[in-house]
Amino acid sequence: MSDDSTRPIVIKRKKVVAGGAHGGAWKIAYADFVTAMMAFFLLMWLLGSTAKGDLQGIADYFQNPLKLSMQGGSGSGDATSILKGGGQDLTRQAGQVKKGDIEAQRTTSFSKEAQLEFQRKERERLENLKADIEKMITQSPQLAQFKKQLLLDITSEGLRIQIVDEQNRPMFDSSSADLKPYTKDLLHQIGKMLNDVPNRISLAGHTDAAAFSGGSQGFSNWELSANRANASRRELVVGGMDDFKVLRVVGLGSTLLFDKNDPLNPVNRRISIVVLNQKTERAILQEEGPESEVDSPEDVATRLDSRKN
Repeated sequence: MSDDSTRPIVIKRKKVVAGGAHGGAWKIAYADFVTAMMAFFLLMWLLGSTAKGDLQGIADYFQNPLKLSMQGGSGSGDATSILKGGGQDLTRQAGQVKKGDIEAQRTTSFSKEAQLEFQRKERERLENLKADIEKMITQSPQLAQFKKQLLLDITSEGLRIQIVDEQNRPMFDSSSADLKPYTKDLLHQIGKMLNDVPNRISLAGHTDAAAFSGGSQGFSNWELSANRANASRRELVVGGMDDFKVLRVVGLGSTLLFDKNDPLNPVNRRISIVVLNQKTERAILQEEGPESEVDSPEDVATRLDSRKN
């Protein structure tokens, strides 16, 4: 009998390592590396494309996020910020609300209300001035005769005062800018009353369609109407009107006839004084200069109060 049959049987178990050279552990490490590199390049891109102010806001947020969130503004309620945050009221169903938008809407609303209130008071002042001038003409025996020659109305530009010629009572000497004595008296009285309002005025001279005769060197109805408007301005100032109130003096010749059906009607020869509202004053000044030259409603009100005192 062989000795091999009596030898013990030894079983060797080989330990097998899962994966080995062909396992998947390296893939996890590589994925982590790629993710880190992608995050790094994304951070570099953000730093390169972000404004300096936004970078400061990001830094402030990470240093003290609670303080920034309580202060609001950029990084908190500003939808354009890189760090989107809550709005003025997170319970609103309409979504986030910018604090700046709310303040702008309130300012615009208040501004419109103030402007409308100013226009209402301005129109009231002009209507009172119109009534005062009509009362002055009625109560003065010397001026009552001009009642038919004095035309007053409220237009889109302001209070318009027109002094027109009558057949037997012209305002000026024929073909001249020399005013009649009674015309001067009328302008003096009107000049005093124009100081009761802070509004500035515009003067325009008009003629009828009859060609100017006896002129020389191209003198025409254009020059005649301009000279008459400027002569009226001087008499208003003599009567007591502040000179600064005159904004514009123009001669319009026969371009704007009062009676278009009869171009030769004496009523077409007239002086037009317009007590300008702020809207028209602004439009006139914008034709020649910046809007900043126009008095604001607050400036006009201050000027009016100082005049009353």
